[in-house]
Amino acid sequence: MSGSALYETFARIPLAFDHGEGAWLVTDTGERYLDFAAGIAVNSLGHGHPHLVAALVEQAGKLWHVSNLYEIPGQRRLGERLAAATFADKVFFTNSGAEALECAIKTARRYQYVNGHPERYRIVTFEGAFHGRTLATIAAGGQQKYLEGFGPKVEGFDQVPFGDVDAAEKAITPETAAILVEPVQGEGGIRPLPVQALKRLRQLCDKHGLLLILDEVQCGVGRTGRLFAYEWAGVSPDLMAIAKGIGGGFPMGACLATDAAAEGMTAGVHGTTFGGNPLAMAVGNAVLDVVLEEGFLDEVVRKALLFKQGLAAIADEFPQVIEEIRGAGLMLGLKCAMPNGKVNQALRDQHLLAVPAGENVIRLLPPLNVADEDIGEALKRIRAAAQGLADAVAAAAK
Repeated sequence: MSGSALYETFARIPLAFDHGEGAWLVTDTGERYLDFAAGIAVNSLGHGHPHLVAALVEQAGKLWHVSNLYEIPGQRRLGERLAAATFADKVFFTNSGAEALECAIKTARRYQYVNGHPERYRIVTFEGAFHGRTLATIAAGGQQKYLEGFGPKVEGFDQVPFGDVDAAEKAITPETAAILVEPVQGEGGIRPLPVQALKRLRQLCDKHGLLLILDEVQCGVGRTGRLFAYEWAGVSPDLMAIAKGIGGGFPMGACLATDAAAEGMTAGVHGTTFGGNPLAMAVGNAVLDVVLEEGFLDEVVRKALLFKQGLAAIADEFPQVIEEIRGAGLMLGLKCAMPNGKVNQALRDQHLLAVPAGENVIRLLPPLNVADEDIGEALKRIRAAAQGLADAVAAAAK
């Protein structure tokens, strides 16, 4: 779309999709692509899921927007369901993951303020993190490529190496309010935080009077085989930002908090015009209807094992293309032995969609309800792409 009226901020792939069916997308020219990008882990139940479509259509015929000046029954229901299924007591709805992180950052600072520590505003974060594109969240992520040219970096974030709990402890000062971490880094290269590290971060926060904030925007809502990834470690955060999968394709997010953490978030200190609108709440409740069904998450675990085993076999066969299989649940990564852009192009040539990430990784993020047959088809296409790349390497070496 170069030359159009749009900002030139996206290096768009020259594909335009007309409609989708489950794990498949169909272009405006009728070509079918197997979608293992899922809108970057957003389309948690694939395309055109009948329960989500019905919920949205029904709500669209009734009411779209009233603002948070008034009661929104769907918001109350979804908030109560999220609280019942998690550590949380309180929920604030947003339109995106970045907004959910902004809310979490403000909540942590406000918590320290109302508890007599206004000097505590700094947050310890981890290298390789991606928390959003606002001025605060790019500062929290700390990646220079996102900070360049946007003026002074927002103050209050201290970065340490990913997973280095000792470094995190050394970074704590009398001004520290919280520690923020992704249980599985997505943009950073599908890097799971070791369970023991998350447990130690919880202990650090308890020891120093800090809040533990989790960013589960990408790894939450069933993506790892539990409703949220923190459950694997058996510890609970004080605050958590979610988005992406909870809307199943509809833009929405949420900040979840304990009663104690949300103590300072009283009337008028934070707000949103569109967050928690009736359309988003209808879809969010519909997503939970499906994801919380008995056996659904067990199926995610089973499908993830099936997929990961197949990927491991391909990596064994083509080490000159794929070095390592990473990730948890249906949030998997191919650590590439050649530029990941080249591998991604080869996958797209096979009509399989994936997503590049840091550390030369390709992300594979299929819908959580992906069919076994589609996993098999994806493995076939990944193997064909790897074979083609391996053949090219061998031919070049002659």
